[in-house]
Amino acid sequence: MIPFLSRKPKAPPPTHLEVPHGEDTFRVALKRSASARRYTLRASVVKREITLTMPLKGSLVQATHIPLRHGGWIAERHKKFVTPILCQPGSIIPLRGEPHLIEHRPQARGTVWTEINERGENLIIVAGKAEYTLRRIKDFLKKQAHHDLDRAVERYTAMLGLPARHIALKDTTSRWGSCSSSGRLNFSWRLILAPSDILDYLAAHEVAHLKELNHSARYWRVVESLFPDYEKAEIWLKRNGSSLHRYQ
Repeated sequence: MIPFLSRKPKAPPPTHLEVPHGEDTFRVALKRSASARRYTLRASVVKREITLTMPLKGSLVQATHIPLRHGGWIAERHKKFVTPILCQPGSIIPLRGEPHLIEHRPQARGTVWTEINERGENLIIVAGKAEYTLRRIKDFLKKQAHHDLDRAVERYTAMLGLPARHIALKDTTSRWGSCSSSGRLNFSWRLILAPSDILDYLAAHEVAHLKELNHSARYWRVVESLFPDYEKAEIWLKRNGSSLHRYQ
C-alpha cells in the first residue's frame, strides 16, 4: 500500500510588504481587488498608510518589486503623515477652529463644558473619573457638531424651501457629508473642529443636493446662492481637511 502523503498547507498571502529605502524600512499594505486592472500605490494621510492595490490574480513577485522602485515616493509621503492626538486631558484640540486645552477636574460636577482661564486660554473641562474622559469629550464634540449642523441646515433649507428628512453624524474618511435621494443628510462630526464657516459651507453643500442631486453647473449655482464664498471653503478643506482626522 502506498503511504498517504499529506500536503503542506499553503501559506496565507501577505497583507503587508516591507520596503527598505535609505536607512529606513517602510510598511506597505497589500490589497487584492477584483475590480483592479493594474497595480496602484496610494497614500492615505488620514489612515497614515501606504497601500498597494493589485489585481485579484496578479503576480505577487511583481507586486513586491513595485514598491521597491518607488521607495523615494513612499518616504516622501511618510513625511506628511501626522502623529495622532488623543482627545484626552493635556491635549490641545480645535473647537470651531480655535485651540482648546483639555483639562480634567475629577472632583467637579457635570460632564464637559468650556471655559476661558485667567490667561485668556480656551479650555475644555471634563469632570468625573479618568477612565470616562475620552468618551465624554467625544460625546461633547459630537453634541456640539449636531447643534451647529442642525442650525445651519435649518437656515439653508429655509432659503431653498426644501426640508431635510433626517440629519446624522458619522466618522467617514472619504467625504465630509452626503445627501441621499430620500433627503437624508449625513455629516462628519469632525466638522466641529474646523472654523465655523467651514461647517456652514458643508451644510450648504449638502442642502444644495436636496435640489440638485449631482455636481453639475446648475448645482454649483445653487451652492453659490446659499454660500457665496464656497470656493474659499473648498480651498481650506483641500489644504487643511486631512488634519482634522489626526484627533482621535
